[in-house]
Amino acid sequence: MNKTFLLEALQKGVMNLQGQFLNSSNYTFLTQLAYQGFECNVVYKPVKGEMPLWDFPNGTLAQRETAAFVLSEALGWDLVPPTVFRKKAALGPGSVQYFVEHDPQYHFFEFSVEDRQRLRPAALFDLLANNADRKGGHILIGAERHIYLIDHGICFNREPKLRTVIWDFAGEALPPDLLEDVRRLSAELEQKTGAYTELRRYLSAKELDALRERALALLEAGVFPHPDPQRRPYPWPPV
Repeated sequence: MNKTFLLEALQKGVMNLQGQFLNSSNYTFLTQLAYQGFECNVVYKPVKGEMPLWDFPNGTLAQRETAAFVLSEALGWDLVPPTVFRKKAALGPGSVQYFVEHDPQYHFFEFSVEDRQRLRPAALFDLLANNADRKGGHILIGAERHIYLIDHGICFNREPKLRTVIWDFAGEALPPDLLEDVRRLSAELEQKTGAYTELRRYLSAKELDALRERALALLEAGVFPHPDPQRRPYPWPPV
């Protein structure tokens, strides 16, 4: 599937709500989408269905979902399913994300050793995005064993918020190829080009400053960090 076409379809396709995910904190809908003879399922999260949070600005979670996709693309890691922020949608503005077919019973805590070892980019992505809620069920194995990450509404806070189940690589050196991607991202954020321009559509300037500071800290340390003993490092529930 051509990604450019898919993003266009997500932005312009006709949406038909199919049902609501009842275990979500915010209103989240499985939606059928049709565009120029193409059909697929998408996950739609309307802004009006977001629960207020004390530590995130109201009405910004859908933008953060989209920013996570933009960050994944900027790094070249292809971790987040194609996602757009759509102003005109079934229940108003919100994020629309391509639905990844997967086995929901095969999550992080059931992964094989081999699949767990493939999660270094995912762990590094969450460090950069400052993911406050990386549950085991938010890591999917799709077609051809591709790893996907979902649910990024509470990412990119300016304050340290990292809560994740992926601590397998703590203390281990960051892979050189991933570090080079982070270095390129940091340069674009500093020069306010490329990724900065795209991310600025969804995040504040101060949030982007904090993202660059996290990138620089990782480049300087060169290793996956250990959990902060002063904070709760795991999400709840873990799945």
